Amino acid sequence: MTKTIRNLINENQDSHIAITSDNNEKITFEALKKHIYDISGQLAAHDISNQDRAVIVLPNGPEMATAFLAISSYMSAAPLNPSYKLSEYEFYLEDLKPKIVIVEKGSTNIVVEAAKKLNIEICEIKQIQGEPKGIFNLYNSFSSFEISGEEDEALVLHTSGTTSRPKVVPLTNKNIFSSAFNISKSLKLTPEDHCYNVMPLFHIHGLIAILCSSIFAGASVYASSGFNALKFLENAKNEKITWYSGVPTMHQGILLRAQKNTTLAESLSLRFIRSSSASLPPAVFEELKDIFKTTVIEAYGMTEATHQMASNPLPPEEQKAGFVGKPAGPEVCIMDASGKIQPNEIEGEVCIKGDNVTKGYENNEEANKSSFINGWFRTGDQGFFDSDGYLKISGRLKEIINRGGEKISPLEIDNVLMEHESIEQVVTFGVKD
Repeated sequence: MTKTIRNLINENQDSHIAITSDNNEKITFEALKKHIYDISGQLAAHDISNQDRAVIVLPNGPEMATAFLAISSYMSAAPLNPSYKLSEYEFYLEDLKPKIVIVEKGSTNIVVEAAKKLNIEICEIKQIQGEPKGIFNLYNSFSSFEISGEEDEALVLHTSGTTSRPKVVPLTNKNIFSSAFNISKSLKLTPEDHCYNVMPLFHIHGLIAILCSSIFAGASVYASSGFNALKFLENAKNEKITWYSGVPTMHQGILLRAQKNTTLAESLSLRFIRSSSASLPPAVFEELKDIFKTTVIEAYGMTEATHQMASNPLPPEEQKAGFVGKPAGPEVCIMDASGKIQPNEIEGEVCIKGDNVTKGYENNEEANKSSFINGWFRTGDQGFFDSDGYLKISGRLKEIINRGGEKISPLEIDNVLMEHESIEQVVTFGVKD
């Protein structure tokens, strides 16, 4: 089977539910397949090819979920944060050079102004009467279209540029298909699973670990309007979810509510809770496990890997607090500065290679030269494998504190301080003497 997003969706049973949303609205796989087919034809009829890019600026919810799946099935999707400022939109639109910008009907988002300034077409979604939210049209005409292949770009995101210009990360159909397969396999997802999406759908975590992995398995996703710790437990109960995935700060917010309603938290009978995108403090790991009476899975991902690289396994295997688990898809190794692969227990840089790893940054020869070594992608993270083959991330190489020649990991200090009952959140960083 060709490894494309279209096939990731088309292999599922028509009658099964793919997307749910507020007001008890449901989208079946049959409806989702038709939606994707219709949108492809509408884009082609509007002289938009499968080699073009479409920026998507929509709030979290079913429309954002199906817009991403429909666009990325045909061409390259570039989801952007709806909270960006005008200057940020101008930067990203100039950098991405999209053919269209997709927004809500009557959108007042500042991206409309930015697009008009750059002469980029605005395309408003058109809700179809009688259909659930998430089933819409973009244009009125339809034509035949060319189906994208494995190596065609399907998603483009920027890395977070804290000290330099954000880098453009193109991801192919094969990258996304492979990552969705890897995550689905490591979590043992089935059509019986139902995930509560609390992650923003302009972020690799929500798009791949939740949406695409679930769709690959024929499972369903509750496409919520976003993270709301106050309503999480109630919504989770109403939706009868089997799992959710979030970042540590979200888990901490949920725990604050769950601590006051442990009976409801336990009654959810979650199959597991997943955490990724930042290190999960061991204290939070243990508290989630105790209050929800379920398995807690910490995973390790990044945009350049189309999210997941390693994951703690499900029972009966062990889940280790403070560790991001075993390689779960791509090959993972530890290298020294010269490119030599290190044995277990020896610290070095985490490096990866596999079908889910990007081929390189767009128009950035310097970054590509420094980011790849002997066919391996250098993550910039420092870590080691223990004797059982579990990976521990000890910090970012650029964030290591050098105190009189002693190398100190801010992450290790964070985890120690988080053990104190009076501390909810902590961040450690170095300052000049």
